[in-house]
Amino acid sequence: MTRKSSTVRRRRLAAELRRLREAAGMTAEEATKKLDWSRGRLNHMERGRLARPDASVMRDLLNLYKVTDEKQREAILTLARQSRERGWWTKFDDVFTDTYVGFEAEASVISTYQPIVIPGLLQTPSYAAASASASLTRSASEIERIAESRQRRQEILARDDAPEFLAIVDELALLRLMRTPDMAKEQLQHLIGVASDRSSTITLQVLPISAGLHAGSHGSFVILDFPDELDPSVVYLEARADGLYLEKPEQVEDYKKVFNSLQMTAMSEADSIDLMSELIH
Repeated sequence: MTRKSSTVRRRRLAAELRRLREAAGMTAEEATKKLDWSRGRLNHMERGRLARPDASVMRDLLNLYKVTDEKQREAILTLARQSRERGWWTKFDDVFTDTYVGFEAEASVISTYQPIVIPGLLQTPSYAAASASASLTRSASEIERIAESRQRRQEILARDDAPEFLAIVDELALLRLMRTPDMAKEQLQHLIGVASDRSSTITLQVLPISAGLHAGSHGSFVILDFPDELDPSVVYLEARADGLYLEKPEQVEDYKKVFNSLQMTAMSEADSIDLMSELIH
């Protein structure tokens, strides 16, 4: 199975449209005026916020920017067509507040540090429901949908081309589990299972309380790397509503340094498994 995400394609299309406009020597305002478009239309397209870019609109832009090479035109139109395709996550628009899952679906490497909760890709259904309930803003039906969507997300880890998943979980996130023994046992056994599976692409480390102050003290984050060099890495910072995406190279590099530091500070996989086993008993 190959990775394919309309979210990533839309981001790539937005970057290409900006590049073509700049190569044509136009500002966004000038291009908008020449096309007689509303002020925000082109800005939305160049920021990847237009969910279903129309082929005729793409042709108008290509003509304006004097893109005459047929292969280049066809590549842009193909990219626009792919960006209109709907991923499975669109069926969960009621619970997904932003486009994160679309990026996650095409990542080749996912690196995450979680100081409060278990990463969504490693949550059991009961834990997913409990964590959703803890937000105090979800109805029973919404909680059920959130738990279902997280199980659906986890299917990427079973793909033939599964991403490498590097997870660092703070010991405090594990200790919070112990307030609910049955759920704790189920969740910890699941974590031990995936951490012990040598055939998986998952690496799980626990950051112990004994580490004291560390590079990740500012909070949780996810770094997404993609298989195509045309798709730069992105850092995702989850918020209560929409998340924040950091895409500038210097920002991504800073978070990668933090993650590398946390990897060295955290327990080894073997010691992490031992700690989780002790918590069960």
